[in-house]
Amino acid sequence: MGNIGTTRTLVRRRRADHDRVPVAAFDNSHVERAYARWAPIYDLAFAAAMQPGRKLAAAAASRHKGGLVLDVGVGTGLELPMFDAGTRVVGIDLSEPMLQRAARRVDLAALDHVAGLAVMDACQLAFADGTFDAIVAPYVLTVLPRPEASLDEWVRVLKPGGEIVLVNHIGAAAGPQAWIEARLAKNRAALGWRPEFPWRILADWLAGHAGLVLAERRALPPFGLFTLVRIKKPRGQADM
Repeated sequence: MGNIGTTRTLVRRRRADHDRVPVAAFDNSHVERAYARWAPIYDLAFAAAMQPGRKLAAAAASRHKGGLVLDVGVGTGLELPMFDAGTRVVGIDLSEPMLQRAARRVDLAALDHVAGLAVMDACQLAFADGTFDAIVAPYVLTVLPRPEASLDEWVRVLKPGGEIVLVNHIGAAAGPQAWIEARLAKNRAALGWRPEFPWRILADWLAGHAGLVLAERRALPPFGLFTLVRIKKPRGQADM
């Protein structure tokens, strides 16, 4: 990505062949098409409902004073003004139309703490091991065709002592909400996300990474629809 301390340009990255292979009828091509459609109305549709989670994610990452933060799935950049000015933030997203709006937000608001924005696949990061002090991924896991592979990459580029901050909808295990999510899941390619995302995906992934620490898990407003999860990588731990 070059000098992430100065660049503001959108950087294209060549996608590997396997990114073009459909995975369970939901792959990167579905995500890109969906968010090209969502881009013009995304802020209007989602800003208010998702603001509490974005604020908490940015606040958690900002506790790493003077650190370098990776914002995965930065989208239109709604949370970029919420980070402490003392942090440096690099935002990545698969959708170039969304990132173009984030770049305009950065310029209009003079967000000098934003070090760069890049088009990039969340499970194939163009960063060296141990680059970032914190990683935030607000409302992203349900969008990823391969969430476990993406989480592996985030751990790789996270420094020991750093943390991953997730905000995500966690699907219901049973009841009317689970029924609705299962019906919506039939259209997940068109929606661009997985409404039925279960906690067991994260739980099973954490079970396979014994060195990581689940530091926090709590439901967020509105109505506990979203969940904040903080995962810490202990100091002295080798990349996993």
